[in-house]
Amino acid sequence: MVADRPSLPRVATGPAARPPLGDIGDIAGGAGGAGGNGAERFTESRVERIVALVVALGCAVLGTQAFVNALSTPQAAGLWRVGLLIVAFLPLAAMILALATGAFVRGASRLCALSLVVVLAFWPLATAGAATDPSVQPWVWYLLNVATAAAVMAFEVVLQIVWAVLVPALYAAVRLTQIDAMPAGANAAQTVGIVLDAVFALILAGVIIALGWMLRGTAVGIDRARRDAVASYAAAAEADAVETERVAVAALMHDSVLAALIAAERASTPREEALAVSMAREALTRLANAEQDVGEGSDEAVPVASIVTGIERAAADLGLDLRVRAALDPDGGPVPGRVARAIVLAATQAVANAVQHAGARGLVVSVRADPATISVQVSDAGAGFAPASVPVDRLGIRGSIVARMAAAGGRARVQTGAEGTTIRLDWDRPR
Repeated sequence: MVADRPSLPRVATGPAARPPLGDIGDIAGGAGGAGGNGAERFTESRVERIVALVVALGCAVLGTQAFVNALSTPQAAGLWRVGLLIVAFLPLAAMILALATGAFVRGASRLCALSLVVVLAFWPLATAGAATDPSVQPWVWYLLNVATAAAVMAFEVVLQIVWAVLVPALYAAVRLTQIDAMPAGANAAQTVGIVLDAVFALILAGVIIALGWMLRGTAVGIDRARRDAVASYAAAAEADAVETERVAVAALMHDSVLAALIAAERASTPREEALAVSMAREALTRLANAEQDVGEGSDEAVPVASIVTGIERAAADLGLDLRVRAALDPDGGPVPGRVARAIVLAATQAVANAVQHAGARGLVVSVRADPATISVQVSDAGAGFAPASVPVDRLGIRGSIVARMAAAGGRARVQTGAEGTTIRLDWDRPR
């Protein structure tokens, strides 16, 4: 039955938020991630992991070159030399380790990016008074694109661009302070060389950012296409399951109706007649609810107030802001779920008829419940209609209201005229 059909999983197809590449420690964890993020960002997490390993390898090579050159380059003695080496290479080593293991990638990369800017800013103080050759790139030159790679792993695109421009510009500024004492011709030549070094670092930084953005965008596109495909498959599978079960329900309805008719024809005793009536009522209930996706559902008793909320919710689906007038006796007790659903569906059909044929003019819905009876009244101020003129193939009142209430053991009465139409639904509690 449709009521027992398990719901298929729904896959979100909206664009997911895309964190920077440095988030691989949170979403990939070295094993493709876990939970919903790992499933929905399968390709992205693996691309980010590969990028992290490549960046770790490149930074390790450049960092080794810079460290060897730093040890062999003459610098001012004292704390400046030691402090600068510590600030430059300890965060770099921590970032390489984080990239290799996939843990704390974003934090370590952010620390490294910031520390390298600090190193560039204070590098002239560490080399003050030392004999340096401006024609030879210092060891900090090897770390320019390391700083950009760290920014790619740590920040959003805007800050990546800021780092790509800031680091070469800062390098050029601090290098130009070292050539003031040179002859004019040599000064001009070295100035051009330093500017070219900075421009080269800027171009390479742009390439690093573009590659990261392109790889990440491609991965996100693949993941989105996968999500869309899974969602389409789930929708198709759900539609197929619904259609298959509708066919099964139709066959069951056919058998139930035939069985009820045969039992009624052969009934010869009061007990057999009561059994035939019960079979017919069950068949009519299922037939009346066959067009509802929710099916019959449970027959567990529900509060009478659920009828009021059910009618208001159905009216909201029709675009109406309807407030049902309710007079509910607290001593009345609950109502069987099957009966409550039948009353709500019948009242919904009555409201839909008032909207369609009377434009919802003067639409009033009231619910009254006492220990003996539950009554629902739907009235409108339309032009009314002639019941005898309704074609036999129009089942809005006959099938969805009268038959549905009869199947639940209730009654439906229609009063119509020039002043409007009133449909009253009654169900008597068992005594």
